[in-house]
Amino acid sequence: MNILICSFGSHGDVHPYLAMGRELLRRGHTVTFATSSIYRDLIERHGLNFAAIRPEARVDDLELMKRVMDARWGGETIIKRIMMPAVRDTYRDLEEPASKADLLVSHVLTYAVPILAEKTGKPWASTVLSPLVFFSAHEVPVLAPLPSLAKLRPLGPAVNGWILRQLKRVSRSWSRPAAELRRELGLPPGRDPLWDGQHSPYLVLAMFSSRFGPAQPDWPANTQVTGFPFLDEHGSPLDGELERFVGEHAAPIVFTLGSSAVRVAGDFYAIAAKAAQRLNRPAVLVAGAAAADVKGSLPANITAVEWATYPSLFARAAVVVHPGGVGTTAQALRAGVPQLVVPFAHDQFDNGDRVRRMGCGRVLYRSRVTTKSLVRELERLLPDEETRNSARQEGVLIRAENGGAKAAEVLLRKFG
Repeated sequence: MNILICSFGSHGDVHPYLAMGRELLRRGHTVTFATSSIYRDLIERHGLNFAAIRPEARVDDLELMKRVMDARWGGETIIKRIMMPAVRDTYRDLEEPASKADLLVSHVLTYAVPILAEKTGKPWASTVLSPLVFFSAHEVPVLAPLPSLAKLRPLGPAVNGWILRQLKRVSRSWSRPAAELRRELGLPPGRDPLWDGQHSPYLVLAMFSSRFGPAQPDWPANTQVTGFPFLDEHGSPLDGELERFVGEHAAPIVFTLGSSAVRVAGDFYAIAAKAAQRLNRPAVLVAGAAAADVKGSLPANITAVEWATYPSLFARAAVVVHPGGVGTTAQALRAGVPQLVVPFAHDQFDNGDRVRRMGCGRVLYRSRVTTKSLVRELERLLPDEETRNSARQEGVLIRAENGGAKAAEVLLRKFG
């Protein structure tokens, strides 16, 4: 079978699909991965065919990234300013690789895929990386622009369902370019592509652990939970210099901002280093391109690196401090280590709340991060044996999952 996988976003939006694609490849199928051109080398290195689609991921546009990672405006910026204006370009870019495909697989932001599937009659599976996307009235999500909304959970699904429907109406105009494209192609209006219309009528892959997102009654009936797909192997070696540091400074606090928030770090790493010093604890700052500048001012028991192998580093950490992107969250859960989630935007607020409810960590909003508040949260978390034991137990269960293989198996069982 020839399978076309489509995705857009950060490395956290690419790695899970690469893990699934690699499993499909191993089973003898042809896999093409359509995404921004910045990922070409990564995808081809893993043996998958590559197809470039627009829009390009403009990760070097600092002002745009600040807007993308803003708690209030981030979602609207991605949809209204980046994705929807490019939906015709995405559709055109996908026409040629889709013509050779037997099956299309969509990401939450690839709005052209459902339109293309309907126009061509190709079978189509949709995917979800974070439980928040289901917008369940039975488990009200923590939304970045309105985190206090989750306090209404005790009111029950009837009331919460009504509230969530009102919120959906606010974004109704955002999908106008997709509606216009459908009309141009002679297709009926269809469901709103931001909400119900993003979910395939054939199969929805919930590509996360059921420990993290238990199934809810109002999810699409054809949803299959696969577990987290991991691209890297648990126990992959660390870089030599970092290995030496961790060997000399056991159980460091690890501070990382993933692949998106790291570009708008602001004073986060300076605050992190001060907090670690006040706690007199070793620390590793995974600081991206800023690592070289940050490293020069650090004491001997704190280091900064541009990049690190998360599974091995997290497994040796005392606590992992991160923004709550689903990829980093999954890595920390797999490592069985306590987490302090510092959400910036998007699903990070909801992911952090799930970590808290699992008993695996705490949450400190980015807007409230100071040296004092960071020290206070870490002083509560570091000696907390109950949280440490919960994280360890969840790690054992999540390591037993194989989300990439399960996702491939479900796809092939449904469409193969």
